Amino acid sequence: MPANRSTLLRRGIAAMTALPLLTLAACSYGSEAKDDQTAKVAAGAKKIDGLDSVKIGYFGNLTHGTALVGVQKGYFQKSLGATKAQYQIFNAGPSEIEALNSKSIDIGWIGPSPAINGYTKSNGKNLRIIGGSASGGVKLVVNPKKIKSLKDVKGKTIATPQLGNTQDVAFLNWIADQGWKVDAESGKGDVSVVRTDNKVTPDAYKSGSIDGAWVPEPTASKLVAEGAKVLLDESSLWPDKKFVITNIIVRQDFLKEHPKAVEAVLKASVDTNKWINANPDAAKAAANKQLEADSGKALPANVLDPAWKSIQFTNDPLASTLSTEAEHAVKAGLLEKPDLKGIYDLTPLNKVLKAEGESPVDAAGLGTN
Repeated sequence: MPANRSTLLRRGIAAMTALPLLTLAACSYGSEAKDDQTAKVAAGAKKIDGLDSVKIGYFGNLTHGTALVGVQKGYFQKSLGATKAQYQIFNAGPSEIEALNSKSIDIGWIGPSPAINGYTKSNGKNLRIIGGSASGGVKLVVNPKKIKSLKDVKGKTIATPQLGNTQDVAFLNWIADQGWKVDAESGKGDVSVVRTDNKVTPDAYKSGSIDGAWVPEPTASKLVAEGAKVLLDESSLWPDKKFVITNIIVRQDFLKEHPKAVEAVLKASVDTNKWINANPDAAKAAANKQLEADSGKALPANVLDPAWKSIQFTNDPLASTLSTEAEHAVKAGLLEKPDLKGIYDLTPLNKVLKAEGESPVDAAGLGTN
C-alpha cells in the first residue's frame, strides 16, 4: 500500500536532514564563516536594539550570492553598527531550519522548499519570509552522448540534490508534465531519479553512474566543465523567466523583538544587491573570494563565469512562484496542501525600499496583512 503524503513528507525531510547533520555535527548546525577583514565597525557606532550580535545563516552556493558578497564586502557589519554580524554556513535547508528553530541563527538565506516545509511543520509559527534574494541558476545538464533531446531523458538516470528539495520538486513536476510516471519516494519509474549531494554529483557523472542532473549553480557548470551539456534552463519554464531560488527568512520572535536589527540586515541586502547588479564582474569576484574563505577553494573561471551569469539578484521574493512551487510539491505527493497565508512579512523590506527610493514588493496574497 503506498505511503500517504504526510509520510512521504516526513521521510523526505528525514532524508534531507540526516547527511547534513552528520557532516555538521562537530560545529552544531553549521560551520562558521570567516568575516572579511574590511568589515570594520565604524567609530562611534552603536548597537542596534541593544543586541551584541545578529546571527546570519547562508549556503556556500552562488545562488546565495547576496549573502556571500554582503559578508565579503562588509555590508552587513556596516549596517549593524556595533552589533556584531556572525555567520554560519549550511549545506542543506533542513539543518538551517533547525538552527533557526533552536535560535542558533536569527536570519537566514534559504531556498523555497525548506522555507515552506519549516513554516507548515510549525503551523505557521516559527518563521517569516522577509525578502527575496535570487532567481534562476538551476539547469538540467546531461551527458550529450546519451541524451540528445528532452524526450531522451526517459529511461535515463538523473540526479537531484535531495528528496523533496527545491530542485527535486521541480524535476518531478517536469517529469509529470511530460506524461511520464515516477514514484516520488523511491525515484523509480520512467526516469530513475537519484538523490545525490551536490558535492559528489560531479564524481557520479564522471563515473557514469548518472546520465545527468537537475541542479543549482555552481554544480550545473561543474558538470558542464566535465563535458556535460545544458539541456534545459529551468528559468525557461517560468513566466518572465523568473522564479524564486533564494529567500530571506527570520524567526518570528526575533522579528517582533528586534525590528530595527531586521531592517538593518534587509538594508544591507538591498545595498548588496544594488552593488552586485551595478558591478557584476567585481561582485562575481567577491562572491568567489568568500567561497574560498569559507570552503578553502575558489571556483575556476570556466565554472564561475557561466554559473554567475545565469543568476538574477533581486529584492523581490517572487511570491507567486513560491505558491506554484508548493503546488508542485503537492502534485508530486511530497506535501499536503499547505496554508501559506502569513508566510510573508514584507513590511520591513518595503520600508527599506521606500527609503531607498525603490518600488515596493508584493506578497501575492500570502502576507501577514
